[in-house]
Amino acid sequence: MKNLKRILAFLLFVIIGASLAFWKKDIPLDQLTGKYTNANSKFIAVSGAFVHYQDNNRSLADSLPLVLIHGTGASLHTWLPWVKGLSNKRVITLDLPAYGLTGPNASSDYSTKKYVETVDSLLIKLNVKRCILGGNSLGGNVSWNFAVAHPEKVAKLILVDAAGYKLKSTSVPIAFRLARIPVLNNMLKYITPRFIIEKSVKNVYADESKVSEALITRYFDLTLREGNRQAFVERMYNPKNTIENLSASEQIKTIKVPTLVLWGDQDRLIPLQNAEKFHDDLPNDTLVVLKNLGHVPMEEDPAATLAVVKKFIGYK
Repeated sequence: MKNLKRILAFLLFVIIGASLAFWKKDIPLDQLTGKYTNANSKFIAVSGAFVHYQDNNRSLADSLPLVLIHGTGASLHTWLPWVKGLSNKRVITLDLPAYGLTGPNASSDYSTKKYVETVDSLLIKLNVKRCILGGNSLGGNVSWNFAVAHPEKVAKLILVDAAGYKLKSTSVPIAFRLARIPVLNNMLKYITPRFIIEKSVKNVYADESKVSEALITRYFDLTLREGNRQAFVERMYNPKNTIENLSASEQIKTIKVPTLVLWGDQDRLIPLQNAEKFHDDLPNDTLVVLKNLGHVPMEEDPAATLAVVKKFIGYK
């Protein structure tokens, strides 16, 4: 009994110490906008959320804008190198609800269906009737589901290390794992050490030396955006947001538009075998595997990934 009390006392001491050392307040939106917006940034109310998006090169007479959707824990900033390299292309990027500057939505619904609805509502408001649609990881999952739901609105599809099939990850970012553990995930809403974000970002890169302090700071700041930690836990833990689409492969087989499947061969979160599944199921696709890149190849090697994308979309 004495030993049990000592153990409990020690654990209590550890929890209190961690709370004092790593307790982080939410950062209000207005404190982040100056740092993480630019002249193309706008906010718009769609589908129960106040969505941050950037409509780059809108003045161009572009009948097929490129719309890009980021992955879990990321933001539209993940696409900035591509946006810069596509100066003659209208490119629309957005922060999905629960992430970036957008923050939570009113319903706490972060299901794929809700995300598809959000993207569709945004494009309707922007008067985009048809586009080239692309996404990474979660964003890739949203993209192909959008193509299934609205095939008439998608001219081409780009899937970058996309989710969609059952995962056999060889390594999962620590933040993802903590968000799925009862009790600990509640602590994550308030106690968020910077090293957790750093380790999580490095986990999705093949070459950790490419993860800069500025990159970690951006991910950390946007994680602390008011409401994002609560929303992140809800998305990762709530069954309505995590339920697997058991008929995914059957739906993917119905996608007829030309599709680029772009993958880093060192992706440990969504391994290369999932790229091969997309390649097998999609009737009209091109599979390109890039050597020595991880789960976010567009961040890790913007030049190599963008060269493939430019060829696919016929960029001049």
